[in-house]
Amino acid sequence: MTSNLMSIAASGAMAAEVALDITGQNIANATTQGYVRRSANDVEVASASTWSTANDVSLSGVTVSGVVRNADPFLQTEARNTASNTASASASVAGLTDVETAVEDSGLFNAIGTFQNSLTTLAQNPANSSARAAVLQSGQAMASAFQIAGQGLAATQSGLQGQITNGVTQINTLATQLATINIQLSATAGGVSANANITTSDRASLMDQRDSLLDQIGQFANIATTTQPDGSVNVNIGGVSGPPLVSGTTTNTLSSTTNADGTVSLTMGKAAVTLGGGSIAGQQSALASLGTTSSDLDALATSIATTVNTQQAQGADLNGKTGAALFAGTGAANLTMTTTSPSAIATAAAGSAAGSTDATNLTALTTALTNLDPAGTMNNLLTSVSGQVQTATTTQTTLQTLSSAAAASLSAQSGVDLNAEAVNLVQFQQAFQASGKVMQTANDVFTAIYNLTGA
Repeated sequence: MTSNLMSIAASGAMAAEVALDITGQNIANATTQGYVRRSANDVEVASASTWSTANDVSLSGVTVSGVVRNADPFLQTEARNTASNTASASASVAGLTDVETAVEDSGLFNAIGTFQNSLTTLAQNPANSSARAAVLQSGQAMASAFQIAGQGLAATQSGLQGQITNGVTQINTLATQLATINIQLSATAGGVSANANITTSDRASLMDQRDSLLDQIGQFANIATTTQPDGSVNVNIGGVSGPPLVSGTTTNTLSSTTNADGTVSLTMGKAAVTLGGGSIAGQQSALASLGTTSSDLDALATSIATTVNTQQAQGADLNGKTGAALFAGTGAANLTMTTTSPSAIATAAAGSAAGSTDATNLTALTTALTNLDPAGTMNNLLTSVSGQVQTATTTQTTLQTLSSAAAASLSAQSGVDLNAEAVNLVQFQQAFQASGKVMQTANDVFTAIYNLTGA
């Protein structure tokens, strides 16, 4: 019996030592990103008695069967998916905000209004050189505002395209790293518990790296994962029905293509990839909205130029000549005023003599612009963009709340609580000391029995 008591106490001391080591590891990695709390999986050791009845049990202490990695796959998936959705919303808000800034900071709305007001002022005295100069100045300012807005949108578009390209590169790099982790997990799978949460310390570290890589990929694109019995993971990009990004130790390359309209499409081989989450999805959404805004802005610039130039051709300028085009360009980014001569404005009716104060053609021009209502169109464009930003921001706030809640639940389950670990330190230390005391007692009993027998 004494020898059994000694072995039981020794097994308890060893189990307590392992538990103390694991607790120390938890404390040391309390702030390590992606670290999942560990604990020892203790199993009672019992064997059939060799000296008593068949139903007797000879107790043999405890053994540590492995390291428990306190990770809940459901909570991990939920946290990853909500974080991916939040990343998409955040990228969309950032892109749309840049679109809004490009349009609003150009001062285009005010420039359009100033140009129309200058024409109204000129109509009161069509031959006045100062009023004519004011029309040219305001027209040039309006053209410059269109250019600033168009160029700002082009820069935003280029930036979003670059971010998507960089994101695709990052996904491919992370996928390659994940395949390497899969190889290591497969190689070390022999002899581990069938329970995926009970493993060795080295494999637990590999699983932490695996999950961290999955979280990083999820920041760029929504993914669906399937964990294999050996701990390796398969990844489909764009959701369960999406093409495989990682299959065991094999990776497929994600590619991006910039389309004629400025949007970016994704493919995996010949398969199209449609994302529902991650920053790339948000950037794609922002690009689509930017394309609509840019087209609307180009259409507005073209309509103003066409209206002015068409009416110019129907009147006579201050020199008695047929009015020439005042604007040139095929869109907002390259709209320019073609003249610097105040006399080029065709205010009079066709055929009027030089120096005419007739305002027939100018009146027709102001009427045409009033009917076109460029200021109203610009206001609607600004309102639309601002509305998109507001909607995206509301969505981002909601998703951020859900993501924070999911992250908190995961942290509560798999994160390190220093207070709890401090309690564990005391508990396992006492267990270790108690096991030592049992061994001392067993030794004293054995010595006493030996002395009695020797006497």
